[in-house]
Amino acid sequence: MNILGRQALVLWVFWTLAMPLVSATTEQLRNIMYFCGQDTILTSSAKALLTKYHSQHPTVPNSLLTSQISHVVMAFMDSNIFNREEPSSDWPLFMTVKETRAQFAPGTKIMVAIGGWGDTAGFSFAAATDEGRQRWARNVAVMLRETGADGVDIDWEYPGGNGEDYKQVPNEHKAWEIQAYPFLMAEIRTAIGPDKLISVAVPGLPRDMLPFTAETLPTIMESVDFLNVMTYEMMNRRDTITKHHAGKVAARESLNNYIKNGVRPGDLNLGFAFYTKFYRTEHHTCLQSPIGCSTLLMEDPKTGVDMGRTGAFAWADEVPAEMQVSFSKVLRDGQYDEVGGGYYYWDADQDLWWSHETPGSIGDKFGLVRELGLGGVFAWELGADGPEYSRLAALNAAVGGSRRGKDEL
Repeated sequence: MNILGRQALVLWVFWTLAMPLVSATTEQLRNIMYFCGQDTILTSSAKALLTKYHSQHPTVPNSLLTSQISHVVMAFMDSNIFNREEPSSDWPLFMTVKETRAQFAPGTKIMVAIGGWGDTAGFSFAAATDEGRQRWARNVAVMLRETGADGVDIDWEYPGGNGEDYKQVPNEHKAWEIQAYPFLMAEIRTAIGPDKLISVAVPGLPRDMLPFTAETLPTIMESVDFLNVMTYEMMNRRDTITKHHAGKVAARESLNNYIKNGVRPGDLNLGFAFYTKFYRTEHHTCLQSPIGCSTLLMEDPKTGVDMGRTGAFAWADEVPAEMQVSFSKVLRDGQYDEVGGGYYYWDADQDLWWSHETPGSIGDKFGLVRELGLGGVFAWELGADGPEYSRLAALNAAVGGSRRGKDEL
C-alpha cells in the first residue's frame, strides 16, 4: 500500500471511530420528558415496615425550562385498548395532545406512551398472531391520527418475561414473545408510516434484556426511531444488596450492551430519574460498608409481592411523615460515590439505604452521552422534579450546547 493509501486508511479509521461522538456533539441531542397524569398511592399495611408512595404529576415548569425540551411523552394509554375489533373513538389520556402541545415550545414533538409497569396482557394478546399484530397496529395508527400525536412510545415491561407477574407467569411461558416482538414493531411502522415516530422504553438491567439481543435488535431497529434506556430502577425489590438505582457505571454497562447487540449509539437515549428511592437494609454488614451490603428481603419469593421494605417519592411530593427524619440526613450528609457514579446515603439509625440523582450527579452521568456518542437523554418524569426543577435545569444545561432547529428532528 502506498503512502496515500495508508493516509486514506488512517483517515477512514479515524472518522469511523469518531463519527458517533461527532454526531452527538454537533447535532441536537434529544431531550425527552415523560409527562404523566395519573396518581397512585400505595399505603402501608399493618405488617409493612414502610409506606410506598408512587405519584405522578401533570405539572409543567416555566417556558424557559420547557423551551429546551425536544419531545414530550404522555403516559399512559392501556395496551388493551388497541385490541378492539373496531377502532375506538375514545383515547383516554389525562389531557389532550392539543392541550399538551400548547404548554410547550412550538416544534416540540408530542408522543403517546402505551403500557407501563404491570401492563403486559394487551401486548401479549396482540403479539400472539399475525391478525392480532395487524389489528393492534392499525388502532395505533388511528389513535395517532385522531389525537394529532407525533408518535408512539411502546412501554412493554417486558417481552419474554421478568415483568410484574413473573412469579405468576414464569418466563418460559412468555419466551415466544421474544420472537414475536420485532414483528409487532414492524406492523406498527407499516401502519403509521414513515413520518410518525416510534420509540421504545427498554430495560437498563441486563437481566431484563431478554428480548433485546444481538439476534433481535437489528430487526427491531429497522422499525424504531430510538430507544429510551431506563438507566434507573437498576436497584429494585428483587435485589438483595445495596447499589445505586441510577448510577453512572451501571448505566454505561447497560448502554454498551445495547451497542454490542447492534444498536447505533445515536439511537440510544440515556435515562434519568426525578425521584428518590429508599430500601431497608441489614445493620451489621452495612456498618462495615454501606455500598454492596445486604438488604432485608424486599419481595415475597413465592408471589413476587412487594413486602413494604422499599419505596420512592418525587421531589415534588411532600416527604412522608415517617421518612422526614431520615430524609433530612440524606439532604445534609448524602455523598457521591466516585467509583460507582451515584449519590447515596445510608441511615445507620433506621437502616435505610437512599439512592437518587442530584443536579451534580446528573452532570457527571451525562458524560456518557459524549463518551458513547448517544443520541440524547430522557427523564421520568417531568412534574416530579417540581417545584424547583433543579434536575431538569441541570439536564437542560448539559444538553443545551448543541441545539439545532426542532423541525429537523
